[in-house]
Amino acid sequence: MRSILLSTVAFAAAFPLAAHAQTAPQTLEEVIVTATRLPAIVADTPGARVIDQTAIAQRGAVFASDILADVPGLSVTRTGAFGGVAQVRMRGATPGKTLVLVDGAPVNDPAEINGAFDFAGFELAGIERIEVLSGPQSSLWGSDAIGGVIAFTTRELDGLEAQLEAGSLDTRRGRLSAGVANDAYAFSAYVSRFQTDGVSAADEADGNPEPDGLRSTTVGARGRVALSDAVSIDGSLRWTDNHADIDGFPAPAYTLADTADTQDREQWSGFARLKAAAFGLNHQFSVSGSEIERTSYSGGFGSTFTGDRQVYRWQADGAAGDATYAFGIERDESHGDLSSGLSADLAITSAFGVIQYEAGALNLTAGLRHDDTDDFGGKTTGRISAAYDLSGGFILSGAYGTGFKAPTVSQALCDWCYAPLPWPDLTPETADSIEIALGWASSDGRIDGRATLYRLNIEDQIFYRSGQYINIDRTRTDGFELEGRARLGGGFDLTVAYAWTDAKDRGTGLRLLRVPEHAASATLGWTGERLSGALTVRAEGDQDDTDNGVTVAKDGFVTANLNAAYALNDHVVLTARIENLADEHYQQVFGYGEPGRTAYVGVRLRY
Repeated sequence: MRSILLSTVAFAAAFPLAAHAQTAPQTLEEVIVTATRLPAIVADTPGARVIDQTAIAQRGAVFASDILADVPGLSVTRTGAFGGVAQVRMRGATPGKTLVLVDGAPVNDPAEINGAFDFAGFELAGIERIEVLSGPQSSLWGSDAIGGVIAFTTRELDGLEAQLEAGSLDTRRGRLSAGVANDAYAFSAYVSRFQTDGVSAADEADGNPEPDGLRSTTVGARGRVALSDAVSIDGSLRWTDNHADIDGFPAPAYTLADTADTQDREQWSGFARLKAAAFGLNHQFSVSGSEIERTSYSGGFGSTFTGDRQVYRWQADGAAGDATYAFGIERDESHGDLSSGLSADLAITSAFGVIQYEAGALNLTAGLRHDDTDDFGGKTTGRISAAYDLSGGFILSGAYGTGFKAPTVSQALCDWCYAPLPWPDLTPETADSIEIALGWASSDGRIDGRATLYRLNIEDQIFYRSGQYINIDRTRTDGFELEGRARLGGGFDLTVAYAWTDAKDRGTGLRLLRVPEHAASATLGWTGERLSGALTVRAEGDQDDTDNGVTVAKDGFVTANLNAAYALNDHVVLTARIENLADEHYQQVFGYGEPGRTAYVGVRLRY
């Protein structure tokens, strides 16, 4: 199976010369990232990646976790293929150290033990682009951003779109969206529905035949209006409701097996923003919020966790000569209600600033932020990055940054603690990271790529041990990331990525759990006059995992997905996709099953 990845790359490499003779060169567009507060060119920004709507459609990705796993240095784990908890680890950092934004609104779960976001059921319906910033970004976004930031931007639509799809496992999916957009105003809305009978969350190969399904509904809207040349307002709202069948650990063996356990999850997020130009600056006044309620049912008993979060922000940006800058203040308030009946309010008041300076071949960016928590003191973080055009298409870039993460509601309240009092006073986790990258782009713009070396240190990591939470762990991740893309001519394009991630506990010398040392992906796409398609191959090496608290080795795997579309005309497109093309048996988390080969057909309409 591992030969699939090498064969795909070799197959793609055979095309450039012959295809180039038939087709005029197509240049790659310069990609801009905006989650950096100030718009920045991806090639000049270490650790920055952008996944646009074209890439999402080419891959046929339904859920965010389907495509995030292709980002080098980012690993996705899910406890069940449909509706199981899906979380990400960036550069070896635990899930709660990745901040997730939807239209600028933080959506991490305040009531989750680590404050992590659950990607289960997060559909890509209505998503315009995904921006990924790897490495500490606390100087931009404060707590929760030690590992990095994943920012989703919803789409503005002018017209009517519909999509229907059906296939294996009695899976059905539908989406309807409509909108109007012009220079003065825009409004769009969408609704999507996904349901499947699924496969057993506990691996069927271990004798678990009962399928575990998912039913998910997503509704969203966004709009903007220009009140004058200097004043405008915009906002968005997104609501999701999921019902998932999950498996548990029944007596007497207390090992993962088929059960009738289920989980319901409802979440909404949104923001409203006023933009105004005044006093030589562009001002943004915004309010964003999110709320989540998740209830798990096991053996006739339910446990409910709820959390909500609001962020109030003022930001101003301007320019002076060769420099652009932004600064502002924030108030972040969160509340969590735990199943035990405990609840708490946590809040942070922050001030931040970032400046970008460009002088010829040199681009410098520096950011500084001070966060004053209501309960755990204050912390100042910073980040500085530089990019230098070496000529010949080469760009040398690097960054040094620091980060912090305040204790979560569960950690602050010592949820599930049984150790004798007094429990230790927790302090925020801290991090520092250094990285250097060398990028290259061909003179005709057909090919570009980047290689990155980095080290991420995390101190005072909060760990649950002996019935209490304590600051004890020190972790280090050394890594190498390689990525590239090319327009091969003849309608072909190729995207490749590879990551070596050496993530260890510095106290014990053991590898961190659920972080593959080697991971790679390759997508070979083709676009013709009417027919288009893409073959994606993804591989993960062996990694350490846990089975009832015992460390075990989980085997690596290679999977391949095929996606195709045929345009009948400008309004109707037929689609087909095959997941797990080679019918590989694999696990993303030890003991949890993934589907074998599945196939789906559909139709997309646009007017």
